[in-house]
Amino acid sequence: MHSPKLVLAVAVLLVGALTLPARAGERVDLLLALTADVSRSMDDEEFQLQRSGYVEALSNPRVIDAIRSGPYGRIAVMFIEWSSFPSQKIVGDWTTIGDAATARQFADVVAKAPRSFSGKTSISGAIDFAMAQFDRAPYESHEGLRRTIDVSGDGFNNSGREVAHARDDAVARGATINGLVILKEPATPLLEHAQPPAIVDYYRDRVIGGPGAFVMVAEDIESFGRALTNKLIAEIAQAQRPYHASLR
Repeated sequence: MHSPKLVLAVAVLLVGALTLPARAGERVDLLLALTADVSRSMDDEEFQLQRSGYVEALSNPRVIDAIRSGPYGRIAVMFIEWSSFPSQKIVGDWTTIGDAATARQFADVVAKAPRSFSGKTSISGAIDFAMAQFDRAPYESHEGLRRTIDVSGDGFNNSGREVAHARDDAVARGATINGLVILKEPATPLLEHAQPPAIVDYYRDRVIGGPGAFVMVAEDIESFGRALTNKLIAEIAQAQRPYHASLR
């Protein structure tokens, strides 16, 4: 009969054997954290349209072609839903996408998941949570590897810390934050300032940051999928070339 210490030692060795290859990982062109606003300003119909937009965009042939044209021909993606602080959830964990099959598999995971939350709006919480996921991504770090946080939402930060502080901390650690704004009136109070700018200006001024950071706009929730497809292609293209000029 094995002693508890021996069993523990074997267990540690087995865990190490299983996790070391994951830490070494494969090389990808981009680490992309997709973060979707599911706060109470998104009613059930709008949530379903947003979720469908992600599913369709992830497996869009144009997006797949963009991925395959990179130096390694694959990117790593994770999908996070968020609302108030500290309500963030990984819906789809880090997955390598390099062809239509792997894209569909990831999109299916996202499609089948129930809605995670319906609270206030913490963009800062989403950024901080996404940054923590980069630290545990099982891919090899290399020169030129981009880390991008994709924030989609329709409202202003009204929960958690000041969003610009979260943005600045993420950029200081080498991440780029891009925004996809859904144009509609936010349903929650605006707590960060008495007279906020338009939501697009707010995202430009306080949310996005880092090399080549940009904001795209979905004119309404129905056009979200098309806007997201264009945004994913732009983000993937960024990972394939040196940064020269900001798209802000």
